[in-house]
Amino acid sequence: MSSVARLTAAAAAAGVLAAAVALPAVGGTGAIFVSASEELGIKPEELKEPPLAEKTTVVDARGNVIAQFWEQYRESVTLDQVAPIMKTAIISIEDFRFYEHGAIDIEGTLRALAKNLSSGGIAQGGSSITQQYVKQVLLNSATTEKERNAALEASYARKLKELRYAMAVEEKYTKDEILEKYLNIAYFGAHANGIEAAAKRFFGVHASELNLAQAATLAGAVQDPNATDPNLGRAQRKRLLARRNVVLDRMAELKKITPEEAAAAKAKPLGYKGTPLPGGCTASKYPYFCMYVRNEVLSNPAFGKTARARAQFLNRGGLTIQTTLDPKMQAAAERAIKKHVFASDDPVAAEALIQPGTGQIKAMAASRKYGNNKRKKEMSYNVVADAQHGGGTGFQAGSTFKTFTLVTALKQGWKINDGFSVGSGYRAPYYSSFKNCKKENIGDPTHTVTNDEGGGGFKTLATGTWQSVNTFFVMLEQKVGLCETIKTAKSLGIHRSDGLPLTEYETFTLGTNEMDPVTVANAYASLGARGKYCKPMAITKITDRNGKVTTYRPQCKQVLDPEVADAAANILSGVFTKGTMRGVGGIGRPAAGKTGTTDNQATAWFAGFTPDLAGAVSIGDPRGAQDHKLNNITIGGRYYPSVFGSSIPGPIWKDTMMAALKGVPPTDFHPVNTARFGGCGSGCAPRKTSSDDATNDDGVDRLEEADTDF
Repeated sequence: MSSVARLTAAAAAAGVLAAAVALPAVGGTGAIFVSASEELGIKPEELKEPPLAEKTTVVDARGNVIAQFWEQYRESVTLDQVAPIMKTAIISIEDFRFYEHGAIDIEGTLRALAKNLSSGGIAQGGSSITQQYVKQVLLNSATTEKERNAALEASYARKLKELRYAMAVEEKYTKDEILEKYLNIAYFGAHANGIEAAAKRFFGVHASELNLAQAATLAGAVQDPNATDPNLGRAQRKRLLARRNVVLDRMAELKKITPEEAAAAKAKPLGYKGTPLPGGCTASKYPYFCMYVRNEVLSNPAFGKTARARAQFLNRGGLTIQTTLDPKMQAAAERAIKKHVFASDDPVAAEALIQPGTGQIKAMAASRKYGNNKRKKEMSYNVVADAQHGGGTGFQAGSTFKTFTLVTALKQGWKINDGFSVGSGYRAPYYSSFKNCKKENIGDPTHTVTNDEGGGGFKTLATGTWQSVNTFFVMLEQKVGLCETIKTAKSLGIHRSDGLPLTEYETFTLGTNEMDPVTVANAYASLGARGKYCKPMAITKITDRNGKVTTYRPQCKQVLDPEVADAAANILSGVFTKGTMRGVGGIGRPAAGKTGTTDNQATAWFAGFTPDLAGAVSIGDPRGAQDHKLNNITIGGRYYPSVFGSSIPGPIWKDTMMAALKGVPPTDFHPVNTARFGGCGSGCAPRKTSSDDATNDDGVDRLEEADTDF
């Protein structure tokens, strides 16, 4: 009796003919269709084949891999990148007549049908490799639990649907193309999808390097990858070993290998290596930068209209994302931080480096490792960035904000040596003396801003900045306008780390808003670029799985008159020679910056820039800066009675910049337009302006959140 006749008889016995189901047998020299009804027959149905989920690779500016993201760990390969023995093994055990039959293997189907008849259900699949490929496509395409269950249900209806699709697949592709697609979509267990990922995960080799025993192991794994998942334990490995030997016996039976080769391979141990899967940011060498990139993709509409679309783009897209990270500069930041702050210290130091004129983030480093191990004091969030990029609430930025009041004054025509007298304490003379940007009166005549060491007397824009005099800057802010100062800060990209609106009080200039190093560094980078603000950027190019390249360029705009930025740089450069950083010193090239320390040393900062590179360093206790201040504390193995911006952040910045810019020719700042801004600092005669003589030395109350850097 022929195969077709036997199938017809078996089908009739099962009642299949009553349902008018048709089964085609395509193979050999022609096509035979067995049908119980002329009206109903099985016809090919086009299978939608969405792209397979592929891992995304993130590289630094030099092309070095720094992270990988994936929903399914898969690396697709062409058939010629698969060892011939692997192809032989999978065909031998799954569909030994693969190259001989069409969409359905009649003999295999007969065997499965007979088994199913005796069991009363779907006990055996009898699926060809083409049918298995169809099933995997349907399973991988499922977006709902209902669709997933439909792809897996044990029913004749599902098998019939798969067969229609399989017929279309056989018409569309060659056998080699089908085998390639199957090997790339198949799941092997241990989170390995596709033959290349499986070869790496199981044995630490490429698919092209698999030997007989390894190939038989992987060929055996596809039947029930969860039951034989070697990553789950001893019982699963034992089952996988047994399954491997079944494959070897079958290969010998089909004379694909000799009995001696089978015996030698069966004598080998399983050899499962469990090569670690490429991880996300936790496994990255640069976890904080990695988190920034990941969150940039997931939150930016440029990478997808919806959150789901962006997640699929990142985790399934098979992208290569080239970033701005400079490994040399990153190493410089990491070494500098490690020198001054230990990972075991309660306070955490964080630093960001940004290129003026492009906004490119060149480095993001912190004193602690990223992770969830509290005992090891690992950071569970991005301490270098804002909440949008995986960060937290940040730390108050202290006197680094005085720069924005300084710039506002220069914008309004103040000269470098314009100034006024101040006392050791300052109270707003009346409630309307400060107005926020809603034009509400927020001046508080009952509240006194003080200087940590007095600091009274006549101060100019230059000397007030160098000495970081609180009373001078609050009074200057009153003169130039609180809202105008806030607008200046916002134009330079300043926003709260937690994403909430900036608080608009008279202490704004003292840095009472919580910031992150990326935001502060980028604001200072804008001064280094002569007033050109560029949005922080971490991604320069994305290449998709088909080789299509999308390039991302800096998003910049001129927000300050270049001459205003020049004057600010001139004053801020004196911080190294005449101000709060004079004990630390410069970096051997033109540089400018500002220290920052909050009241009673809750946090400390330094932000600085050259025309080539800008950076910001923060240090504070993540348990709560106000409750865990930086006084009488040992950090980096050194005892500090009190930590200021020049104590730890300043030296970290200096060490970082000297190493990061080594070999880079120094660039000079543009000279000040003296006709517009007067002379250069203390070498010029000071000129007084009208002053609200509102200094108060009596009843001084230290402002809880006020900056007291000196």
